[in-house]
Amino acid sequence: MAYDIALKRIYLPIEAEDGARVLVDRLWPRGKPREALSLTDWYRDASPSPTLRRQYHQQEISHFVFAVRYRGELRDHPEHLVPLMRHARRRRLTLLTAARNIEESHLPVLREALLKALRDEDAADLELASPPCYAHLPIKT
Repeated sequence: MAYDIALKRIYLPIEAEDGARVLVDRLWPRGKPREALSLTDWYRDASPSPTLRRQYHQQEISHFVFAVRYRGELRDHPEHLVPLMRHARRRRLTLLTAARNIEESHLPVLREALLKALRDEDAADLELASPPCYAHLPIKT
């Protein structure tokens, strides 16, 4: 199944085709009242840890190192993806951030992790959970 996960800055206009609008930042965006954002949810758990975020913003680590460590955080806590996966299964999911450059933010890494988790879950659903039952067949002696 194909999933529609869009990335967008929180400061851009709200559009009808945004679907579920989820802010995935630890910090609330400056100058934006909650009522004006039309959010479905503000979900901090799937954003980078405060330490990782600080290291990246203070340029102590490169974007590559940031992405590797963030993937590790998401891998270590797969339960943090579940609420976002639920939104993605229902309709379009728009992940929102206050970051100026979306491509250099955590959102592309998060979308990649979400799509992988959704594909893995879909593949697991196709596998047989247990061997078929032959109890209804007569026993040959």
